[in-house]
Amino acid sequence: MARPTTLLRDDATLRVSDTGDGLAVVFQHGLGGSEAQVAQAFPVDAGIRRLTLECRGHGASELGGRRPFSLGMFADDVLAAADQAGLDRFVAGGISMGAAIALRLACRHPDRVAGLLLVRPAWAFDKAPANMQPNAEVASLILGHGPDKARTIFAQSQTAARLKREAPDNLASLLGFFDRPDSASFAQVLSDISADGPGVSESDIVGLGVPALVVGNAVDAVHPLSVAHNLAATIPGATFAEIPAKALDSARHFAEFHAEINDFLHAHANFRSLIPS
Repeated sequence: MARPTTLLRDDATLRVSDTGDGLAVVFQHGLGGSEAQVAQAFPVDAGIRRLTLECRGHGASELGGRRPFSLGMFADDVLAAADQAGLDRFVAGGISMGAAIALRLACRHPDRVAGLLLVRPAWAFDKAPANMQPNAEVASLILGHGPDKARTIFAQSQTAARLKREAPDNLASLLGFFDRPDSASFAQVLSDISADGPGVSESDIVGLGVPALVVGNAVDAVHPLSVAHNLAATIPGATFAEIPAKALDSARHFAEFHAEINDFLHAHANFRSLIPS
């Protein structure tokens, strides 16, 4: 039977990718990302069923009319996609924004989430963390000046100069926001999400009772290694893994990323209950 490729939420048609068979993993992209980002990052494994929802305004998903955009809104959409796919219980994970969505799902819906995969997290507990300021700066410039003038202003900014020195991969991602064909409309998503947080407390995270893997890397100003360390230290029994920075060695970054996820998913016996008989 063909699996649904769209999900209607409010007035927004959202794109769903549901591939493979076996262990159910709901894995989300980062802010500005899409299914293509997840397909590159997530290991292909014959024993895994991966569900990814392209969040509102991302990939082929529509913006819809609801405002403001929030991590809570996106998490509710992801849970609705899991419901539509018939996934009662699953491993939740994601990259950056996707990690924040997974963390919220685990804290708010512990009956649904059997494990956590938090990759390059940008949020821990607080709204608008300082590391999201570059995204907020780009959004403000686009909203105020339009993408072309905004790019010129940003390229001459102290933030761009700092990232060029310290985190060139982050700078490349930020410059990409100006080049999007939907940059003017997506800037509101970028602004709202940069100012938001996962809506969970430290005590919520301390109360988690599922296996968790937290993956971080250095040379990343938007996803500081300290955030990954903090979450790994707060989640009971979490495994922490540092992998090579994508900015320094992309091939090793993805190879070790794949290995860490595969090892984690195959190491926990309780995940076997998520595999259809």
